Amino acid sequence: MLQVQAIPSRTDNYIWLIKQGKQAMVVDPGESAPVLERLQQQNLTLRAILITHHHHDHVDGVAELLAQYPQCEVYGPQITLPGVPQLQTMFDQDLISFPDLQLAFKVWHTPGHTAEHIVFHGHGALFCGDTLFSGGCGRLFTGTATQMYHSLQRLASLPDETLVYPAHEYTYNNLSYCWLIEPDNMFTILRIKEVSKLRQQGCPTLPSSIGIEKRSNVFLRTNSPSVVTYAQKSSDLYLENEIQIFAILREKKNNL
Repeated sequence: MLQVQAIPSRTDNYIWLIKQGKQAMVVDPGESAPVLERLQQQNLTLRAILITHHHHDHVDGVAELLAQYPQCEVYGPQITLPGVPQLQTMFDQDLISFPDLQLAFKVWHTPGHTAEHIVFHGHGALFCGDTLFSGGCGRLFTGTATQMYHSLQRLASLPDETLVYPAHEYTYNNLSYCWLIEPDNMFTILRIKEVSKLRQQGCPTLPSSIGIEKRSNVFLRTNSPSVVTYAQKSSDLYLENEIQIFAILREKKNNL
């Protein structure tokens, strides 16, 4: 099992820190200050930075972290980051390996939120940026509904026990939407109660798991009869497939 810590960032972001001995790597550092503070508190050296996509709340801290840790390796999708000449571009099925730490992560290309979005999977964990949220998925910016549907289905094929580490604390609001669509889903109702209690205590609702998401996240449940019925009632057209159902669900969520 990985040693993973949540570093709260901005309003609702999480920067994930993976600790191995006295070395660490971080995923999507949208700012540097909280990462530097955590590293100093625990006397850790930053070994690597993993980036899922180009949005500023995921990359703005990279250059400053490199200024403090110039030997740090940076892995990400095919993007350009000012001040980060050593970005190593990763493509689908690439492997990022750290033999001395006994860590390795497989890269999957998951377009939808953005066209270049990637995720990192390894050691029973999925660092999925803004592709998959607990109870939801990312908005469609430079990707398409078809791309996002297939990306989510691919992630759903992972073992149910895979831990899911999204980049945002959106769980309660996302599950409220899921409950609207599937009001009789008892698993969702119980999950909302659990998540509400965690938030009242000031605790993260993450990680989730693939199994949890398959039972509660409507964007992974586009073949559920109640989800199909809701989507069809929300559309003026006959929905012929799950991609169209997904697109309607995403559009309705955008307008809430």
